[in-house]
Amino acid sequence: MANKISDETIEYVGILAKLELSEQEKEEAKADMEKMLDYIDTLNELDTEGIEPMSHVFPVSNVFREDVVTNGDGSVDTLANAPLKKDNSFKVPKTIG
Repeated sequence: MANKISDETIEYVGILAKLELSEQEKEEAKADMEKMLDYIDTLNELDTEGIEPMSHVFPVSNVFREDVVTNGDGSVDTLANAPLKKDNSFKVPKTIG
């Protein structure tokens, strides 16, 4: 394993991420990236033959109900108590001079 990240790669990643890294931060980032790549190599060694891919560790299903209108929008009842109405809408006094 022992993936090595070059100084040029760290410099390029810093440019892409718009980061200004000190020399110490660059070295720490290199070490972190090398550990991540080593871990990915370890995962790639696992035998996943016959294992179905999944998007979530728990079984997830759509829990939302179907969107079916059963009683309309209630606009007639809503406007029943309106002091002023116009074109099936509330009419309000003008507030801008």
